[in-house]
Amino acid sequence: MVSAITFDFNGTLSDDEPILCGIFQALFAERGRPLTEDEYYDHLAGLSDAAIVEGWLGADYPDVAGAVAERIRRYCALVADGSTIDERAREAVRHASASVPLAVVSGAALAEIAPVLAAAEIAGCFRTVVSADLVRQGKPHPESYHIALERLGAVPGEAVAFEDTEAGVASAKAAGMRCIAVRRTVAAERLGRADELIEAIDVGVVRRVLAEP
Repeated sequence: MVSAITFDFNGTLSDDEPILCGIFQALFAERGRPLTEDEYYDHLAGLSDAAIVEGWLGADYPDVAGAVAERIRRYCALVADGSTIDERAREAVRHASASVPLAVVSGAALAEIAPVLAAAEIAGCFRTVVSADLVRQGKPHPESYHIALERLGAVPGEAVAFEDTEAGVASAKAAGMRCIAVRRTVAAERLGRADELIEAIDVGVVRRVLAEP
C-alpha cells in the first residue's frame, strides 16, 4: 500500500543538474577555486547549497549566504519558465496527485522551487514543499523527509520517494521510506541503496507504484 509520494526537485522532478553545475562552476571560478564537471558530480551533486559552498570553498568561507543567494538568482533567471520539468513528469505528478498526497522534498530553496512548479502548472498538485529553508540538516540526513511525512500524515513504510543522488537516497531510506532513483545525475552503481532504478518519471512508473491495474 502506498499512501504518499515525494519527489526530490533538482535532477529528479526538474531535469536541471547540468544547469546547476554550470552555475556553481561560474560562481566558484569567480571566487578563485574553479570546479570541473566531474568534481561537481563526484563530490557535490545532491547536497544542499550551503554544503556545496562550504564543501568547495571551505567551512570558513565568509559569505556562504551570499554565494547561495547569487546561485538562486542565476538559477531563477534561467529556468523560471518551468521548462526543466518535462511533460512526462508533469503528467506523472498530476496522475499521482489524484490518488495520494504529494510533496516536494529538496535541498533547494523555496524561492527557486515555487516559480518552476507554478510555471509547469503542477504547483497545486503538491500538499507541501519541504525546502532547504525549513531544515537544519540537509540530505543525507533524514530531517526533510521526517517533516514531509508528518505534513502528509503518512507512515514511512507506506511512502515512496523519488530521488537521483546517493545523498537523497540515503536520506529517504534513513526515514524508513521506499526509494526509487532516477538514473540521470550520477552513475547507477552509486545508487545501490535505492529499492529500484528507473530511467525517467512517467505515468507508467506512477501507476506501477500505486499498484493500479
